Amino acid sequence: MTETVPTGQSSSLRRLVPRIFSRAARRDDVEQLIRTVRAHHPKGDLSVIERAYATADGAHTGQVRQSGEPYITHPLAVAQILADLGLGPRAVAAALLHDTVEDTDYGLDRLTQEYGDEVAMLVDGVTKLDKVKYGESAQAETVRKMIVAMSRDIRVLLIKLADRLHNARTWGFVPPEKARKKATETLEIYAPLAHRLGIQAIKAELEDLSFAVLQPKLYAEIDSLVKQRTPQREQYVQSVIHDVEADLRELRIRGQVKGRPKQLYSVYQKMIVRGREFDDIYDLIGIRVLVNTVRDCYAVLGAIHARWTPLPGRFKDYIATPKFNLYQSLHTTVIGPGGRTVEIQIRTHEMNQQAEYGVAAHWKYKERMNGGKDDGRASDAEMAWLARISDWQAETADPGEFLDSLRFEIGAKEVYVFTPKGRVIGMPAGATPVDFAYAVHTEIGHRTMGAKVNGRLVPLESELHSGDVVEVFTSKNPDAGPSQDWLAFVKSTRARSKIRGWFTKERREEAIEQGKEAIARAMRRQNLPLQRLMSQDSFAEVAQQLRYEDVSALYAAVGEGHVSTQSVLEKVTALVTVEETATGAIELPPVGGKPRSSRGGSDSGILVRGASDILVKLAKCCTPVPGDQIVGFVTRGSGVSVHRADCTNVKALMKDPERLIEVEWAPTTKSVFLVQIQVEALDRSGLLSDVTRVLSEHHVNILSASVTTSDDRLALSRFVFEMGDTVHLDRVLNAVRRIDAVYDVYRVTSG
Repeated sequence: MTETVPTGQSSSLRRLVPRIFSRAARRDDVEQLIRTVRAHHPKGDLSVIERAYATADGAHTGQVRQSGEPYITHPLAVAQILADLGLGPRAVAAALLHDTVEDTDYGLDRLTQEYGDEVAMLVDGVTKLDKVKYGESAQAETVRKMIVAMSRDIRVLLIKLADRLHNARTWGFVPPEKARKKATETLEIYAPLAHRLGIQAIKAELEDLSFAVLQPKLYAEIDSLVKQRTPQREQYVQSVIHDVEADLRELRIRGQVKGRPKQLYSVYQKMIVRGREFDDIYDLIGIRVLVNTVRDCYAVLGAIHARWTPLPGRFKDYIATPKFNLYQSLHTTVIGPGGRTVEIQIRTHEMNQQAEYGVAAHWKYKERMNGGKDDGRASDAEMAWLARISDWQAETADPGEFLDSLRFEIGAKEVYVFTPKGRVIGMPAGATPVDFAYAVHTEIGHRTMGAKVNGRLVPLESELHSGDVVEVFTSKNPDAGPSQDWLAFVKSTRARSKIRGWFTKERREEAIEQGKEAIARAMRRQNLPLQRLMSQDSFAEVAQQLRYEDVSALYAAVGEGHVSTQSVLEKVTALVTVEETATGAIELPPVGGKPRSSRGGSDSGILVRGASDILVKLAKCCTPVPGDQIVGFVTRGSGVSVHRADCTNVKALMKDPERLIEVEWAPTTKSVFLVQIQVEALDRSGLLSDVTRVLSEHHVNILSASVTTSDDRLALSRFVFEMGDTVHLDRVLNAVRRIDAVYDVYRVTSG
């Protein structure tokens, strides 16, 4: 319902919405700023604020804003907003300096030298948010940078929110089209982020200012209606406050009782979105009771319910179960004097600070405790939502998808469910047991096969409600994975990105196998000296030349058709001096490992039908061991190559049936076999040393090892070693499986 306000109508906009044409009065602003910071941080070093103001004032000399004011009024106003929120001297100094690096000759190096690393980091974080490319994904990229920056230090976002708030107060001086674009972005991103972080003071003003720009006539109309009703409403509110104060005196509880102001955007939302009449909304009286302790909160609640009849279903206890942004309060609605509905909020003074200033209130208390020092980090509980956002933003490549997901995530209401052990998990409204499983752990999500809610079996697509106790059942099958159908009903961004990531990984593994087969076929057709090529790191060098991470990425590129097999082979042969002798063995280097030279036939443990003294070697592509079904293949000049019957390369060998030969196992005490295992674990410090220690304790001779760690902290380790008795392998696998954080270990039978 966005109204168009032509440029020529700025005068009518000024008449309808004068508050977006505000100018900052310079007066004694710096002194006022310092007084505000001193009130919150009496022991703080305030000299840094005076120095920062002098630096910013000098750097911005000669610059003016579109309102015609000197530019220094903007950083000063941003700093005052942060000071009002209770932030400390260094954050306020960073606010004063936040535009200097980008808009003046004052560089970051000089700022670091004069103000230290902490202030420089905050300024640099805010500056980076503003340096984006123009184009379709510019907004998404700005917000993505903001998420990354605030995950490092939340004060970067607080400065950005204060910056946006002061700019919003002066939107009347910018072209209407630009103002509407900024207002839309503010309603969709910045106001919900302020809400998520619990900063009600900023959230409410951002919403009202954006509403004023997008719907100036409606804004002016609602503002007029509110002003008309204010005298009668104030009289009624005072009578309710008087009664509640009488209850406090009777209970001998010290506290404050005050009316709650109505937010214009909130009134508009209820009128337009929920279809309610203005009188119904505005007649709803709201008061707030502030006391000293939680015990007092519940005592006051009892007294109010004894005085007036509470409305059924309208009581909410956010003290026992706080909201996602740590908001705590008791909410009740009663039938007050004259039969009018009264909404009452009861909370402690500290809870009220949290409700108004959210995450910003954290530093006010922490800096006092630490003698004026802070580290920019909020508690784990405060940052839990931010950590979730930071995780999935790294996994979402598409800017459009990222921005849509963020809008959903910051705007969605949450439900709170419990694990069987009583741990509380917050998820978007409409979430399912699958969302719950992924919220607990990625692997639990992947292996989910069923769920119980409140002790009853339910379908996986069932909607969860606050207070539900959820238990999920997981498959023991190591190959278990999610279903594509889950994408149709999961609600959380985490679950959606993890499911998509799993299928992307599956497709990649298929592409790797296809690429390896394609290269093997091409090498066989061209009769290349395969052993010579494989004995060196030629494929790894080619992968590096073509800018792929490793050999497996090169195979995947070939399998997906991004790189031709011929171009890969040309680069490989260019790296290696080609010899005349060609062996017919088809083998590729294991992904992440180095190939070893073949062993002599005496220790192979293989009998070849009709030939007792022929050279035999076990193929490294599938590393067969006694007990595996095997096939033999007569190579050119290198005897018989033995493969597992299910080896991917056997399909290619079948095209030359006259060279296939029957083989069987005949292990001796001297037989040694090559074994490759993969260990899957949660990444932690000392994991690799623990695994290698256990392997050494079981007398395993490790030939090669490789470790990769994914974004979701899963560590995949591959070990290649020699082993004589294959029964010993089971004991080794069981021992590794018992290592802390290891959730699976198994033998790998293909590269």
